[in-house]
Amino acid sequence: MQLIDGKAVSSRVLKECKAQVEELVQQGCRPGLAVVLVGDDAASRAYVRSKERTCKDLGIYSVKLELPSETSQEELQEVIVGLNENPDVDGILVQSPPPSHIDEGAVVMTIDPDKDVDGFHPVNVAKLVLEDVGGFIPCTPLGCQRLLGDYGIKTQGAHVVIVGRSMIVGKPMAMLLMSKGLLGDATVTIAHSRTVDLPEVCRSADILIAAVGRPEFIGGDHIKEGAVVIDVGINRVEDPRAKRGYRLVGDVNFDEASQRCSAITPVPGGVGPMTIAMLMSNTVKACLQRRGLELNG
Repeated sequence: MQLIDGKAVSSRVLKECKAQVEELVQQGCRPGLAVVLVGDDAASRAYVRSKERTCKDLGIYSVKLELPSETSQEELQEVIVGLNENPDVDGILVQSPPPSHIDEGAVVMTIDPDKDVDGFHPVNVAKLVLEDVGGFIPCTPLGCQRLLGDYGIKTQGAHVVIVGRSMIVGKPMAMLLMSKGLLGDATVTIAHSRTVDLPEVCRSADILIAAVGRPEFIGGDHIKEGAVVIDVGINRVEDPRAKRGYRLVGDVNFDEASQRCSAITPVPGGVGPMTIAMLMSNTVKACLQRRGLELNG
């Protein structure tokens, strides 16, 4: 059984991004990423700090806007419009989830599609469906695809089962792996918590991608012998023995799955690091496209 090391692959992606940023700076251009955080959710703050540190390490211009939780819908959208008009900002990300009174769909619609490095704007969703390489692909599915590619896991002709149908992971993941090309051409089934006889459906998969948001929901009986397992989930479960009183687990029961699969991503250290790495990659892409630049490498 092979462990798919997301930390190692993300390090390679970030190294590539850093070289690209350095080349762009030599051309007189520095990519810029703006992250907007509304409220004081502890996990969101941690994610934003991580993104800010990564930007600094790569030489990407970083804007962090922290807004109070009582910020209105109109105020938030005015901030986004200002970032749309800011020539130094190539990518805009509004940290999810926002406070409950914020309409997240309207927020996404306000972001300039050319700066939508999260890939959630309907224009970018349509470009993914149409296989238009100029669009932005959501970072987590893009990271999963990169993991498969770096580990030489063949998707062409493979049956992929994705458990989860969100617009953040499940649906774009399906579109991405069905696309024509070396890391696509898969036959894809989207399943979910209400799929009849889910274990049997999952056992038909050569590649099983779990993104259902339930801790250790996928057990050993869901996995075909020799299948590849990509665990997108990251869940906190209480554990009085742990230093912080909890531990992180995926949507897959790792101990059971590792007895049957040929390769698997751990949690943490699997898909998680790839999400931020692909965000940086999308930001560099946005800079290149918005400014009509090309890299020599």
